[in-house]
Amino acid sequence: MLLARLARGCFRLGKRMGDTTNTGIGFTGLLTVLFIGLKLTHYIDWSWWWVLSPLWISISIILIIIVIIAIIALIVGYCT
Repeated sequence: MLLARLARGCFRLGKRMGDTTNTGIGFTGLLTVLFIGLKLTHYIDWSWWWVLSPLWISISIILIIIVIIAIIALIVGYCT
């Protein structure tokens, strides 16, 4: 049912006129590069899971937010 609503375009994820884009590396990207550099130069002895944790933690938070928004939209009946 959610996929059908997405296919109909109830959830619009496109850009609008006048929207700006950020082309910088961002905090999590910078932190990941820093952790990789520290790992490769043997300043930290962490597992690669923790070295790459800024990436997967950020992705996990975004996915959780998307799921919560989709559930709220279904409960409220946003796309009826």
